[in-house]
Amino acid sequence: MDYKKIIVLLAVGIIILIAMVLLIGPEQIISALKTADITYVVLALFIQVIILLLWNTRWSIICKSLDIPHNFMSLFAMTIIGLAINDLTPSGRSGGEPVRAYILSKNSSEDFKRTFASVMGDKIFDTFPFIVLAIFSIAYLMLYLHLDATIFSLLLISLILFIIALLFIIILCFNENMGIFTVKWVFRQIKRFTLKFSKYEEKVLSSLLGFQNSLRYLLSNRRLLLEAALISFLVWFLELLRVYVVFLAFGVNVSLGMIAAVFLVSSLIGIIPLLPGGLGSIDGVMILLYSMAGISASVSTAATLIERMISLWMILILGIILLPFFGTGALDHVE
Repeated sequence: MDYKKIIVLLAVGIIILIAMVLLIGPEQIISALKTADITYVVLALFIQVIILLLWNTRWSIICKSLDIPHNFMSLFAMTIIGLAINDLTPSGRSGGEPVRAYILSKNSSEDFKRTFASVMGDKIFDTFPFIVLAIFSIAYLMLYLHLDATIFSLLLISLILFIIALLFIIILCFNENMGIFTVKWVFRQIKRFTLKFSKYEEKVLSSLLGFQNSLRYLLSNRRLLLEAALISFLVWFLELLRVYVVFLAFGVNVSLGMIAAVFLVSSLIGIIPLLPGGLGSIDGVMILLYSMAGISASVSTAATLIERMISLWMILILGIILLPFFGTGALDHVE
């Protein structure tokens, strides 16, 4: 893990955020923050805790299906660490997945290919509700914000590319020949620059079949599919509800449709590996879209700051606190 790069990118994101605050007006934002009803802020925090527990419950169900021994609270800590590293690394919000698999493998004495399959299954189950939300949100933005054709096209293309990438990953996870071809192709490209990782090629190939079998079993388990899907949709709904409650703290009633639309755009931006946690870029898009919906810039900024404090900074801080209990060597598995 390149700590210097992370620190530099975090600094860039914070500078962008500070610039936005200065542009809108610090005094106005502080005044808006002072009007926030703390009861709603605490409620939003409570909703976030429920979301984290549901994420963990889904992963726990998957682990049980694969007969991976685990402790629920230890798994909860691993979930938070994975989310924190996802936000900390500019790697399309996927840097924490190998870390989760590594820590679980280390603590359960299970093969890494099985624990990684549990993590990938968890990721796939979380993605399907996102696609449903994305389709709804693009339609909402088009109907109610009257986006021009260019922005609509960009959103649609982004969604299509995301779905294509997801389908490719799913095929890769299930088709042995394609999996072998892809692994060999990746290592051929790496060998053009360095031979350092050549020794891992056979190890990756030998682990591929076990990983695919575990993942194939997960996605063929109908009961698991139903339970995981229900949890995933509930999590996405609570994510929207959390933002809704944050705006209620400022006496602003924002439609769930608008929140879903903003959530989609910010999530798509968060997938692009630019800055850690989409710091600066996600915040800017949220403020812009809520302002376009008729909410004052100061309230939009204040609400965004509180929302990001709950959904980003709280997770980061908790993850950093919990990581030493599992060993910082886990960070060697971050891409």
